[in-house]
Amino acid sequence: MQLADPLGADPSVIPTVGSKELVALLPTMLGLHEGTVLLPEVAYPTYEVGAVVAGLDVVRADTPPAEPGNAVLVWLNSPGNPHGRVLGDDELRAWVAWGREHGVPVVADECYVELGWDVVPRSVLHPEIAGPDHTGLLAVHSLSKQSTAAGYRGGLLSGDPALVRRVWEVRRHLGLLVPGPVQAAMAAALADDGHVEAQRERYRSRRERLVAAVRATGARIDHSEAGLYLWVTRDEDCWTTIDWLAGLGIVAAPGSFYGPAGARHVRMALTATDERIDAAVQRLTD
Repeated sequence: MQLADPLGADPSVIPTVGSKELVALLPTMLGLHEGTVLLPEVAYPTYEVGAVVAGLDVVRADTPPAEPGNAVLVWLNSPGNPHGRVLGDDELRAWVAWGREHGVPVVADECYVELGWDVVPRSVLHPEIAGPDHTGLLAVHSLSKQSTAAGYRGGLLSGDPALVRRVWEVRRHLGLLVPGPVQAAMAAALADDGHVEAQRERYRSRRERLVAAVRATGARIDHSEAGLYLWVTRDEDCWTTIDWLAGLGIVAAPGSFYGPAGARHVRMALTATDERIDAAVQRLTD
């Protein structure tokens, strides 16, 4: 007897073991063995790791290139990690059109999409961006940020049913299956907007205090209109800024971790407790 397909004929969303493993393994699970992955100039390192694991080259680009070359995958990240930059609708549409024209899947990491401060981030799957269908598009989501549920390892992949199915077929043979209790917790979290709003307000309060303190030192904050980080520069090498912060007992991430274009910035996180944020504010303003 053949069992019914649990995803049906056209799956459009599947759970993942968090988003990090998905990002790292997606090129492999899509069967990409040669070619180039396009990723942002300043980007979460795991996009590049995933390309390297699959034996692919990497090109950093913030706008669609004039020629596709041998591109086989595009990564977008809006709101971005580490800099909190949000791509505008026209920028998203340009990437969607470019990917479809050249037959290159466009994957948007949208793990911070619920955390807009100065703007309202838009998903690449929104009908005003994608059009009437999701052909060639995928979006990655996670409960780690909006629900502070990183330990549950709960994420989602959604979009083009053909691409989603290709990924799912590989995942089930790799044993990358989300346990039932975690899926139940994910369903409960996704059905409750209240806790997301409450957590957003905690982050907003921390952000307001930390922004004021950073600016009081004369440092500049670039982008950072969404997400969980401040992209800070003193117009010097990032390691000099890291040393200055370390002298105050404050830990940040050097921007060079995220690509050469980040070499004069540091990433300061809003994920510490209120007490630790207040301590950092005090040290910056004393």
